[in-house]
Amino acid sequence: MQTIGVVVPVPEPWGSALQEFRERIGDPMADLIPPHITLLPPIGLDTTMISGVVDHLTAAAASVQPFEIKLLGTGSFRPVNPVVFAALEAGVDECTALEQLVCSGPLGIDLSWPYHPHVTVAHQLPEESLDRAEAEFADFEASFTVEDFTLYILDPDGRWHPTHTFSLGG
Repeated sequence: MQTIGVVVPVPEPWGSALQEFRERIGDPMADLIPPHITLLPPIGLDTTMISGVVDHLTAAAASVQPFEIKLLGTGSFRPVNPVVFAALEAGVDECTALEQLVCSGPLGIDLSWPYHPHVTVAHQLPEESLDRAEAEFADFEASFTVEDFTLYILDPDGRWHPTHTFSLGG
């Protein structure tokens, strides 16, 4: 078994800015995976299925054209889940359509939560740290073009490593 995830990476310079903020706020997950928008949350997969998954993700990427993301301000899943995130102002529909393609076929799963594209900026911290993250990031704004997404594999030390990148539009 191997744990995988599929994400849209947040490009520079915003990726580093988000990473540094998470580190500064004390988020213990900050250095384990770069800032991203999740398309497929972590799932266990038999390693013999990886080549079929790569083929599936290649086909999914080919069927979607690049699109624009605009991050604006913050949101939170509290009190249900202790997460503060950078909210998507634009690109929600495109991310949702891409997530549906990714989470089909060999990756067809039932999600624990309804899909809500976002970029986590603070996770599993004390309430006062989450409040601080939400306040400090309230004016955050970034725009970028999504041209690809990435398959990550979790290693035994809890770090995520990119293994394949899939270009949108073939």
